[in-house]
Amino acid sequence: MKKCASYTGYGTSYCKLTLILKTDTKKKGGNMSEYLDFYKGKTILVTGGAGAIGSNLCKRLSDLDAGLIIILDNMSASYEWNIPSRHNILFVKGSVTDDISLKRVFNEEPSHVFHLAAFFANQNSIDYPEKDLHVNGFGTLKVLEYSKLCKVERFIYASSGCSIYGSAAPLPLKEEFMSMDLSSPYQITKMLGELYCNFFYHHYDLPVVKTRFFNSYGPGEVPGQYRNVIPNFIYWAMKGLPLPITGDAEATRDFTYVEDLVDGLLRAGYFENAIGKEMNLASEHETKIGDLANMINELVGNKAGIRMVSKRKWDTKSRLLASVDRARELLGYEPKTPFEQGLRNTIQWFKDNWENIEKSADFPPGSSSAVREQVTE
Repeated sequence: MKKCASYTGYGTSYCKLTLILKTDTKKKGGNMSEYLDFYKGKTILVTGGAGAIGSNLCKRLSDLDAGLIIILDNMSASYEWNIPSRHNILFVKGSVTDDISLKRVFNEEPSHVFHLAAFFANQNSIDYPEKDLHVNGFGTLKVLEYSKLCKVERFIYASSGCSIYGSAAPLPLKEEFMSMDLSSPYQITKMLGELYCNFFYHHYDLPVVKTRFFNSYGPGEVPGQYRNVIPNFIYWAMKGLPLPITGDAEATRDFTYVEDLVDGLLRAGYFENAIGKEMNLASEHETKIGDLANMINELVGNKAGIRMVSKRKWDTKSRLLASVDRARELLGYEPKTPFEQGLRNTIQWFKDNWENIEKSADFPPGSSSAVREQVTE
């Protein structure tokens, strides 16, 4: 057994009891299905595990018979009704910026940390840039430091491919291209998180993997003023409202279904050749925002159509399309969910949870320029 180093950063003192010796079960190649068996009996920490991607990851880990899945979430953008209730899931309400919360979850001796907690996303960070830096910068640094001191076997960071490439990158977006020409605090702090990961990998040999998500959607995401376009469109369509398109109906996004992202995360936590690298997790398919709105209206049966509203200043990308060649090569990652099927699944989740969604949807009038021109009553 190995003892965790004493923790004296940030004016606190912390020493974890023990850590089980690492096993040499992670492969560099070979049978690509082995990663599904790997998590059986493991203790896993998922920060932000009550969110849309996190809750789906925790359900999948539970299905794979992980020994204990620990969710650390402060519920600032999540809801208790959306947290999986399973025998092997432990929920701890707390923040990644809080030492007491971090001591609590790291005392469970996780072998893997999936760091999904974030102050989300662009408009929210513009309205509250200091909160964004505190959570996405300082919070990520603290989780990395605890992971280093407690010698976790793998730290998987949820970065944002929609953020760090800037607006001038050639398509399809590839990991080799990075930009300093970023247009929101969220984009800056997501890149900052990757840079901290690089530091801990090179300086402390912490086994990190950086995954870059593209336009996630699927069951589990509650609509709101700071949420993504698909849950908001579905919500407004189900209320019979016209869907507001900001700026350009011809703009495209690379929408990635949550189950495909979860599969990529599980692979990133297993394959050794992913350590120290960054990789896109995307669908490799462009969808026009106007086409998305029309699809949702048709699937929901909304006759109100669409309407154009002013473009948001930070939204400088007219197209998004990612390459997943690196994830395909290193992880065997392959997006499998057809876009229309993913939309149907998401709409069905809305119908099944409509009462809770209506109570939780957050659209205070005039709070955010992203929804200021939309009426929800």
